[in-house]
Amino acid sequence: MTELTYYDTTILALGALFLGIIMLVKGGNWAIDAAVFIANKYGISPMVVGFTIIAFGTSLPELVVSTVANLKGSPGIALGNVLGSNIANILLVLGATAVFATLKTQINRALFRDVGFMILATILLAALLNYGEVTRPVGICMVVVLLIYVLVQFMTTKEEDYVGEEVDDAEFKSTPFAYATLFVGLMCIAVGAEFLVKGANVSAMLIGVPEDIIALSIIALGTSLPELSTSIIAARKKQTDMVIGNIVGSNVFNIMMIIGFASSIAPITQGSFAPQLAVFDVWLTLAVGIVFSALLFIRGKIDRMTGIFFFLSYIIYNIYIYSVNI
Repeated sequence: MTELTYYDTTILALGALFLGIIMLVKGGNWAIDAAVFIANKYGISPMVVGFTIIAFGTSLPELVVSTVANLKGSPGIALGNVLGSNIANILLVLGATAVFATLKTQINRALFRDVGFMILATILLAALLNYGEVTRPVGICMVVVLLIYVLVQFMTTKEEDYVGEEVDDAEFKSTPFAYATLFVGLMCIAVGAEFLVKGANVSAMLIGVPEDIIALSIIALGTSLPELSTSIIAARKKQTDMVIGNIVGSNVFNIMMIIGFASSIAPITQGSFAPQLAVFDVWLTLAVGIVFSALLFIRGKIDRMTGIFFFLSYIIYNIYIYSVNI
């Protein structure tokens, strides 16, 4: 058998990365649309759809990628994916979306609670990475706390507080077809995640960049594309509350569900990931969340100029992490 050359290996690795990203995006969109249709079909409230199905649906790529990576002994990819995705959700997704439409929202108790929970979840992750490790019991507790958090939302949030995503019923001729679409979407996400992790591992070895950095940038970008596409569509429909709610909810799910679930299967110990994640990236994730929260509560909106600033900041961040690791 002919041995693969460096060029051949590079092309295959990049092909796996891009194929994985495409499958994640398409699978994520199919899964979200089908899940929202099914929820509406059975009369589930828009609030529940927004904070559970949509947030969970757009976080599915991160969940699958991080879990697969951690099971394969690459916790750096799992952590890098979550941190990179949370940074991308605010700087890239909100930034790019705000260029299309000013994101306005009502300042109310529910928003304070949700944004506050996002900040607290990030502080918890920073503390675990810097002063301990994410053990199985801690991971299980994180998932349980998230479930309680969603239950509290269900009990306290009124339907009119959330504007759900509209789904065209014509897309699904029948409920069984919607279930089939949901299944296919989830399968695309699972297979796409496998391609993405494989491609990222090979790419990291070829160019000499730690796999954690690949996860922070390329994988995080790929798994954040469902949030990006969903947010731009919602913004064009003038459903800006849904955009902000989806991003905040996704960031909470990324930490509490993804890190919690991944670590409950295989603990994330100190020394098993690049130190940069604990000493820089997790704190940057917290700083970005605080800046976003402050702007939102002080101004009540994310306008085009803020969106451009966020977007440029994301580009500068990616340039920085590559410049110090190559």
